[in-house]
Amino acid sequence: MKRMFLCLPVVAMFLVGMMSCSQKREWNHQQREAMRKALKEYRNMVYLNDLTDAEYLIFTDEVATDLETAYPVYTAFIEMPGVNDTVDMVVVETIVDYLNADAHNMRHIYPYHSLVAQGILPKGLDRTQQRQFYNCFAQHVNNDFVTMQNFVSAILADTTANSAIRRIETQCANNLFGWVVTEIDIVE
Repeated sequence: MKRMFLCLPVVAMFLVGMMSCSQKREWNHQQREAMRKALKEYRNMVYLNDLTDAEYLIFTDEVATDLETAYPVYTAFIEMPGVNDTVDMVVVETIVDYLNADAHNMRHIYPYHSLVAQGILPKGLDRTQQRQFYNCFAQHVNNDFVTMQNFVSAILADTTANSAIRRIETQCANNLFGWVVTEIDIVE
């Protein structure tokens, strides 16, 4: 019995030593920086290209944190098959989470300069007028699409949803600014 009690501290020290030599279960600073650098490739995505640098940095931090939480061993994560698909999925999920958190993020999906180029909004609107438009737009989207998943799915899969979005955009522009948008179908 005495021998067992004397061996217990030795076994405990051995186990602690083994645990300290095992793989670290957390990403280090260089690994996080490597992931942030890899995430810069996503900067040109529709939602992300309109974020400020500070907003984009916060976004990449959230994606890196989600990946680190799901895959705590960096080397195993980087070497796994389909790592790029996993990163793509986490990026898209984070974008959808952002949209769920605040429907007024429509300005990132439908940037003002694009709406001007398409003839939806007049050029020269100040920030207050743009905010009025995006508030109206977000309210209509929330009313017309029950969930954000329905909205995102409609944009990605259904061309009639694009005309529904166009209808919402033109309705808000007309209500706020008296700006009438007429779509003309050209048949060749």
